[in-house]
Amino acid sequence: MYIYQSLAKSISDAIYKGQLPQGAKLPSIRDFSSQHNVSINSVKMAYRQLEDRGFIYARPQAGYFVASRIPALTQSKPIENHQSLNVPHSNIERMLSTILEYQHSDGYIDLALACPEGERFYPSARLRKLTAQTLRNLRHTQSQYALPPGSHRLRSQIARRGLSLGMVLSAKDILITHGAMEALTLAVRATTQVGDRVAIETPTFYNLYPMLDELNREIVHIPTHPDTGMCLKSLKTEIENKPIKAVITVPSGHNPLGFSMPSTYREELVELAHSQHFAIIEDAIYAELQYDDHLIPNMKAFDRDGWVITCGSFTKTIAPDFRIGWMEAGRFKDKIRQLKFTSTVSESVLLTETLGLFLENGSYDLHMRYLKRLYHAQIETVRACIAEHFPAGTRVSLPQCGFILWIELPEYFDSLTFFHRALDEKILCMPGPLCSGNKQFNHCLRLAVCFELDERRLAGIAKLGQLICRSLAP
Repeated sequence: MYIYQSLAKSISDAIYKGQLPQGAKLPSIRDFSSQHNVSINSVKMAYRQLEDRGFIYARPQAGYFVASRIPALTQSKPIENHQSLNVPHSNIERMLSTILEYQHSDGYIDLALACPEGERFYPSARLRKLTAQTLRNLRHTQSQYALPPGSHRLRSQIARRGLSLGMVLSAKDILITHGAMEALTLAVRATTQVGDRVAIETPTFYNLYPMLDELNREIVHIPTHPDTGMCLKSLKTEIENKPIKAVITVPSGHNPLGFSMPSTYREELVELAHSQHFAIIEDAIYAELQYDDHLIPNMKAFDRDGWVITCGSFTKTIAPDFRIGWMEAGRFKDKIRQLKFTSTVSESVLLTETLGLFLENGSYDLHMRYLKRLYHAQIETVRACIAEHFPAGTRVSLPQCGFILWIELPEYFDSLTFFHRALDEKILCMPGPLCSGNKQFNHCLRLAVCFELDERRLAGIAKLGQLICRSLAP
């Protein structure tokens, strides 16, 4: 056993025995090195190993702390009869409307929507300067269309950044869209027709349900493992029963489970698409927010026949109000470009050029390193709060990417009913059925942590846990 492994084992043993309780601060790397007469590199490697295993986490400018030890999520199982558990789309839409209505109302605490808010999460000051610079340099910015595929500067930067995610992209094949949601919608329209079957992970991004319902596509629910992603065995069985035209997946920073699908599973899914001729619509909006320095490649990296459509966006990381997304559509690129032109025509020259300039000058890399540290620390802080205030038996995801937590409560918890109880206390939460379209996950909640963790927010999370405890009391 190497020295760093021995150090890591002694610390993990102390955590298991309760000698180092959750939230306890560890000695700094330099202090630990001095106290135990070992090299600084050995301590760094030990702390890194413990971080990777979820035992400790780092807070920027504060040091290392013991992470909350909450039981892992359970795996979802196939449902024999989805119809018996379905929640009417009208009910889901009403709840979403309620969340949107009260999101900015005075006194309400929004724990539901994954919409980062505040200058701490965005490089606003830098963007303001670059926007002014773009206005000065492009005289005709406000008197011309940026027709599809959109800003060449931005597309070139997207192609360049794709290399870090294993993708070899060409700027000419990238299309600029109005956020990732338009990219996903265009991908479904281009690859399927009315009545076609579209497979999705269960649970998944809540907006996919109303979108697929409006397009009159048949939803095929595929059980999803909280560590490895979509169950490929179940997907194969569905394909054998009846063809599937498209699969929508969020492989990196899954919304809402938080996992990053291992490379081997991604490659297997792409090979299945190649052999069965269905499209993979890859929502890669969180791909660059993976906490590990070694990013897992996007599915596009394994695509040789153009069956993978990769969709991304900068709304969560740089500029929400710009509403700039993008997609690389493989064999479907010509059809999607035409659909884009006949739907929303084009995106802003000013905004896309500004964003391209931001990516070009290196500011984005610095900002992303900061964001990953920030969200990783916030995830651990909120998990510790949940461990303290939520009922015994609560299970919480341990995200490898992004800023969303999935909370499993005892089976008899009714999140749909609880939603209104929490609303009465001015707390907005997201019931599990909004992320699954059925009551299989009615004992679950989705919670976003992309907000300032001030006393008011932490008190709101604690109060949410206390309300759940009271609702479960006999």
